[in-house]
Amino acid sequence: MSTAIPTPRKATTNEHGAEPVLELRQVNVVHTSRTGKLFRPDKVHAVKDVDFTVARNETVGIVGESGCGKSTLARVMVGLQPVTSGEVLFRGERMGTGFSARRKLGRAVSIVFQDPATALNPRLTVHEALIDPLNVHGIGSPKQREQRVRDLLHLVGLPQSALRVLPRQISGGQRQRVAIARALALEPDVIVADEPTSALDVSVRAQVLNLLTDLKTELGLGLVFISHDINTVRYVSDRIAVMYVGEIIETGPAQQVFENPAQEYTRTLLGATPSLLT
Repeated sequence: MSTAIPTPRKATTNEHGAEPVLELRQVNVVHTSRTGKLFRPDKVHAVKDVDFTVARNETVGIVGESGCGKSTLARVMVGLQPVTSGEVLFRGERMGTGFSARRKLGRAVSIVFQDPATALNPRLTVHEALIDPLNVHGIGSPKQREQRVRDLLHLVGLPQSALRVLPRQISGGQRQRVAIARALALEPDVIVADEPTSALDVSVRAQVLNLLTDLKTELGLGLVFISHDINTVRYVSDRIAVMYVGEIIETGPAQQVFENPAQEYTRTLLGATPSLLT
């Protein structure tokens, strides 16, 4: 019996009229907990009915307290977390669960994790960390890959001498710059930055935020910036989505959400969260 191939849906547009690169429709992620009974295990609804879009040339901030589902949502966006129900669309086409679909999404959407010390392989030099995704995906000739690695270091403001060092031999801010360079290696459309400054010293947080903002503008990227600090999210974002217990409860232009929040939870975040920049 043959199976009909579904017709791709036409992508919606965001608030600026741009077609989304990445779109989530009614996405749910349910985890099974080990704390329940043998035949009736507990369920944890980590992400609930989430609709979300991001296009090139915009930054969308996701804010909420720890445990609200932000990181799970980030993993969904980059194909590391399967959804229980709902749709993940890339340029209007529903993404499958096979290897080729994950590979396609992996090239188009990259992630920068919270702690660069654990995100980078401690046994690989900076050069090896940056050239590895180019080798895996067969990008260019060996000479072109070497040039791409040098260009990546220049993009994130690191000297060429950094290529020869191990992650433990450079500072936390420099390690995060290497992680950002690696995320840029395959020339993605979107970067998902999951709490990219929370593991850094206060003195370098603003530098990394400014770097991400400058790269978004220079390269025309879409940027999803995830944090528990609404003040920092507002600093970098065009739009803000507020998450609470797995749901996006409020979304809109950053200035609107910041100056006229519709939800009591958003007002609580604004009143209680100190800025990561101070």
